[in-house]
Amino acid sequence: MRTQPAVGSILIAGVGNIFLGDDGFGVEVARRMARRALPEHVRVTDFGIRGFDLAYALTEDYEAVVLVDATRRGAVPGTLYALELDPVGDTNGAVETHGMDPANVLRLVAALGGRPRRVLLVGCEPSDIGAGAEDLTGLSAPVEAAVEGAIEMALSLVARLRAEARDA
Repeated sequence: MRTQPAVGSILIAGVGNIFLGDDGFGVEVARRMARRALPEHVRVTDFGIRGFDLAYALTEDYEAVVLVDATRRGAVPGTLYALELDPVGDTNGAVETHGMDPANVLRLVAALGGRPRRVLLVGCEPSDIGAGAEDLTGLSAPVEAAVEGAIEMALSLVARLRAEARDA
C-alpha cells in the first residue's frame, strides 16, 4: 500500500533511458542523490523510462516535483537548466503513451485527475542520445561532468521551495 507524502514533501524524479547515452542523465543524478543525506521530506526516485509510475507518483500530494532529465535546448553539451513547467501540461493534445517525455507525463497526470502544485525541471543539454537501435550505455564526458552540478542545482531548488513555503 502506497502512503501519501508528508505535508511539504518534495519529489526529485530522475528520468531517462540508460541505454541511450546521455538520455540516462536523470537516472544517474537520482542514483547519486539517493546515496546522500537529504533534507527532511525530500524523496528521490529513479523512474527511468517508467512514465506511468512517474505519472501516478505525480498524482500524490507533493508540494513540488523536481524532474531531472536530458533536455535539448541548443546549448553546449553539459549546460544545465532550471525551468519551471506548467504543472498540468498542454491538455489539448492526446496522451501519447509510447513517448513518455515530461510533457506527456504531465498530460497523463491531468487525465488521471492529478494536479501537481509546482513542477520544476533540472535539465542538461545532451551530447549523445542513441537513435534507438544502437546501445550508447554511459554518459558523454560533458554530461558526466554536469552530474554533480545538477545535484547541487536540485538541492538549491529544494532549499528555495522550502524557504518560499516558510515565507508564505
